[in-house]
Amino acid sequence: MPAWLDTLAHFHFLRPWWLLGLLPAALLVWAVRRRGDVRRRWRDTIAPHLLDALMLGERRRLALRPVHLTALLLALGTVALAGPSWRQERPPFLDDKAPLAIAVDLSHSMDAIDVTPTRLERAKLKIKALLARRDGGRTAIYAYAGSTHLVLPLTDDASLLQTFAEALQTRIMPVPGRDMAQALRVIDADLKHEPVPGTILFLTDGVDPAAATAFRAQADSGRSQPVVLALGTEQGGPLRNGAGGLVEQDGARVFARLDVAALERFGDDSGVPVATFTPDSDDDVAWVQRHVQSHLEQMQAGDRTRWKDEGWWLVPPLALLAMLWFRKGWTVRWSAGLLLALALAAPPEARAQSSAPATQASAVRPWRFVDLWLTHDQQGRRAFEQGDFARAATLFEDPMWRGIAQYRAGQYAQAVQSFARVDSAQADYNQGNALARQGQYRQAAARYRQALRRQPQWPAASANLALMEKLLAQQLPQEKPDPDDGEEPPDLPPDQVKYDAAKPSAPGGKSLQVVLTQDAEMWMRAIQTTPTDLLQRKFALQHGQAAPAQDAR
Repeated sequence: MPAWLDTLAHFHFLRPWWLLGLLPAALLVWAVRRRGDVRRRWRDTIAPHLLDALMLGERRRLALRPVHLTALLLALGTVALAGPSWRQERPPFLDDKAPLAIAVDLSHSMDAIDVTPTRLERAKLKIKALLARRDGGRTAIYAYAGSTHLVLPLTDDASLLQTFAEALQTRIMPVPGRDMAQALRVIDADLKHEPVPGTILFLTDGVDPAAATAFRAQADSGRSQPVVLALGTEQGGPLRNGAGGLVEQDGARVFARLDVAALERFGDDSGVPVATFTPDSDDDVAWVQRHVQSHLEQMQAGDRTRWKDEGWWLVPPLALLAMLWFRKGWTVRWSAGLLLALALAAPPEARAQSSAPATQASAVRPWRFVDLWLTHDQQGRRAFEQGDFARAATLFEDPMWRGIAQYRAGQYAQAVQSFARVDSAQADYNQGNALARQGQYRQAAARYRQALRRQPQWPAASANLALMEKLLAQQLPQEKPDPDDGEEPPDLPPDQVKYDAAKPSAPGGKSLQVVLTQDAEMWMRAIQTTPTDLLQRKFALQHGQAAPAQDAR
């Protein structure tokens, strides 16, 4: 369906009763025209054949008169007040709720230099651009080849994400290959505990046709949405080795080429969005972000969404038409002008004090020229849409929007106070979010319970309440360990770990494996190394622990 047809299908008025104001506009034109009809006033007194001779200078053409301008102003103002709308606006916390997991392919072909400097390095640049667009959205990074490993869990710390993304190298993977199906299972298992559906972005230079069935099932599941962005060229390029040279086999350089036809077949078979990167722009990054947001909007369709009021588009033509009132020869109501002048001449302090009872919770703001044209809430909304949340919080008079701006600005304590002034389920939920950000999990859980009492069927509130209860359970004081149970205190230095040789191990050597795992984790925390080497050792340990578990099964 064309875009204009889709817009027309969704067009409606938010406040249709205001359209009744069109009737006075039409009646005004009719009444003024009827009053100025000289022929009508004399037709009962003068014979029609004489009246025709007496009518001199009668206007036979349509002339634009002030009444027409007044009627047009009334009509446009009525339509604007009726709230024309044809699209929905995203909820204020939409970006905060949209998790994204980035799965980076670390197979050897990602070292191809057909893309400057390499495919992997270009993938890191795309991650950097994507993090800048997400503006604090929670993101996780995974690495996969023949095995899949978590690099960094969901976080909104862009600098930390960028640090670990830069540390990715193909040499750190313990198993070669490209197992996309396993990567999809591992990442989906981690994201299924999120209160809202997420998106899994695969940055790769090739696809596994055998994984198309798993991707199709994932796309139809209604959970996390897979998206594939391929890097590389059809012409391909040689592979670069770790020493900076080129990989050769039997005296010939090894080339890696992007199979575009295989990508298209994979997209058709799996039903997931597939695209190739754009080398000279970030259009591919914008494409990914649109899929992240649209997937969440589809999953949350009808859940606390609202239509956007587009009536403000009629304000400029209304202002231009109003300027014609000052045209020479047109009627000007000097009384209205005098009242406006008196209002403008009032001292700013008086105007601020007159509005103080309605905004007792907010500080008295100095009067500004923009206050003549926009309310404080409208000014706050403009600052909010520009990303200046701290300034928006000082402008909003509506406590809900002020709290949302304070939340976005990181002013969580102030946001709690603002949300507390609104008596609704949404306000309770927002209070819970702000309290959770401050680490006040018990108070946050109480707010989520109150929100669920008012709106029982609320998946996001239920999931957040479960998370708070889990965090509270973790904060409970742990029982003092028995010195004979074989567990070491958490603050014991690595070189003081001792093993009880006389104590028998459990069947299968599980106790020894647990001790070795704890020893390895403490050793990894104690060593000084680069993030790349740290990830390489971590992945090797994880793969070594997974192998015995698979053999046991």
